[in-house]
Amino acid sequence: MIETFYDVMRRQGITRRSFLKFCSLTAASLGLSPAFAPKIAHAMETKPRIPVLWLHGLECTCCSESFIRSGHPLAKDVILSMLSLDYDDTIMASAGHQAEAIVDEIVEKYKGNYILAVEGNPPLAEDGMYCIIGGKPFVEQLKYAAESCKAIISWGSCASWGCVQAAKPNPTRATPVHKVPGLADKPIIKVPGCPPIAEVMTAVVAYLLTFDKLPTLDKQGRPQMFYSQRIHDKCYRRPHFDAGQFVEQWDDEAARMGHCLYKMGCKGPTTYNACSTVKWNEGTSFPIQSGHGCIGCSEDGFWDKGSFYDRLTGINQLGIEANADVVGGTAAGIVTAGVAAHAGLTALNRAKQADKQPGAE
Repeated sequence: MIETFYDVMRRQGITRRSFLKFCSLTAASLGLSPAFAPKIAHAMETKPRIPVLWLHGLECTCCSESFIRSGHPLAKDVILSMLSLDYDDTIMASAGHQAEAIVDEIVEKYKGNYILAVEGNPPLAEDGMYCIIGGKPFVEQLKYAAESCKAIISWGSCASWGCVQAAKPNPTRATPVHKVPGLADKPIIKVPGCPPIAEVMTAVVAYLLTFDKLPTLDKQGRPQMFYSQRIHDKCYRRPHFDAGQFVEQWDDEAARMGHCLYKMGCKGPTTYNACSTVKWNEGTSFPIQSGHGCIGCSEDGFWDKGSFYDRLTGINQLGIEANADVVGGTAAGIVTAGVAAHAGLTALNRAKQADKQPGAE
């Protein structure tokens, strides 16, 4: 019998008060109202931890690096309490045959009741020989583990879209998880980003545990609670965009004043992610805040769309902007016209006042 999340926390000496605080923080990270905290607490107290197989294909391990830095909830709480992370060849102590035997054990013992987390993707060229795990092509391990899993989480843009490994001409045929033959009918949650935000990753896990179902997904298979808005919509530099105030060169006066990075190639207007709201490193910052434009790393094909510093053209998103250049130019024109109108009215008022002065002709 696998322990529940609450059993583990009690065994670790965590108080009831701290447990309920944790549930409240988890609700907040999911974008839920405080009323959901009791439901999360009930799930943690009654449901067993979820067995997880975390596989690694072609990738750089940045998703794991991000995950272990989660602040709400702490990654250690997710790994040691909410999940039974039985296999992750990057952080596990065992190796070789001992490690690979764990995959067989989980697949047989928990058929239909374990989560398959995939970081990276399989190359399909040459029968998958460009990525070998335990002496076999990674694609074989992936298909085997996916056959009996409850759901698949595609961590990062590598697993979700293919990412730089699938860049043209893609000689290894690096393939995103949902396009691997035989996996199209499996429930798959895509959590793209290079890497994804840590709190987004842990919140997805918390949702699966609490509600025992997949979160609401957008048409591309991403959790709507984190991928429903453009970075541009909640960016703190948005007022500068609307006012036509843009950085023209790196480290110019506009850059030092924090103006919009659209002209420097920022892809925020076409990128759906929570970077500008959840941010990184426990809410400390995100790329645009550090002075670099968004490269659109959570969007499919971002690696093959030219230079990250190429300026977007012809933006027409949701009817809000006709075109970014037009909006900026119009805003600047409105400001100029407003200044001219104000100057004209001021001159007219002064002329009228002069006419009223004694001795005026």
